[in-house]
Amino acid sequence: MNASADTALFTPSWHAELELAYALDGATTRPVQRRHIGPLRVQKHLHAEGPQVCQHIIVHPPGGIAGGDRLDISARVGEGAWAQLTSPGAAKWYRAAGPAFQRVELSVEAGATLEWLPQETIVFSGAQAELETRIELADDARLFYWDMVALGRPAARERFADGHFQAYLDILRNGTLIWHERQRIEGNDGLLDSPIGLAGQPVFATLIATGEIDSDLLERCRELPCAASGQVRGDLTQLPGLLVARCLASEALHARAWLIDLWRLLRPALLGREAVPPRIWST
Repeated sequence: MNASADTALFTPSWHAELELAYALDGATTRPVQRRHIGPLRVQKHLHAEGPQVCQHIIVHPPGGIAGGDRLDISARVGEGAWAQLTSPGAAKWYRAAGPAFQRVELSVEAGATLEWLPQETIVFSGAQAELETRIELADDARLFYWDMVALGRPAARERFADGHFQAYLDILRNGTLIWHERQRIEGNDGLLDSPIGLAGQPVFATLIATGEIDSDLLERCRELPCAASGQVRGDLTQLPGLLVARCLASEALHARAWLIDLWRLLRPALLGREAVPPRIWST
């Protein structure tokens, strides 16, 4: 076996798992399961806005994801409980000779609420990132979900010229599929610049929330300052029982600001609580 084959065969990779569960104890949501294998952790749980909402910050100590890495995250929110999951910073997917994987499985039981609010995913040119997310909702379970993706590194003028980004998202309600999405973008793909694709913008974001809002609030969301100023190009669509918002931006910080502004407006209407941004977003 030659040296290059040796290197390819024995390149170290991280395989990590994180399994979380939450339950309602009286009026308090508490973590009842926290199992990890490899470099995935959660920081100490917080009740920053009172006992009902349990906040956890998911940490990946290596700080980046490279070829051969595999991350598996699962979370179950028990009946009537409320969990808010976020991250301390961007997830970075590095240039690699082979694919890296992330699988997220989320389950929200009757009367429960899950807010999945990670910070951005940065996919370096040459990365081979493959992400899969499956969310199962029961009965009247509520969901507030977002993701942000930056292709290449706009601040370093790095274009996404090589590699690929692939993402699958399925959301089910009582076993019935209510959202089914597949994305795949290759390095230098025509979609990067096409007006029916990313229109030359390296950052895109999606927000999906259960529930419905009235037309006045929908217009307020569409008139957010960051959209009106041209920092993002975004819009919202009200589907039966599901609100979907998308945007394109030149920088992740603009997309993040747009999502947070939407969350501030929508959380009281859809979840019945004022928005209290996690402190980690300001550090």
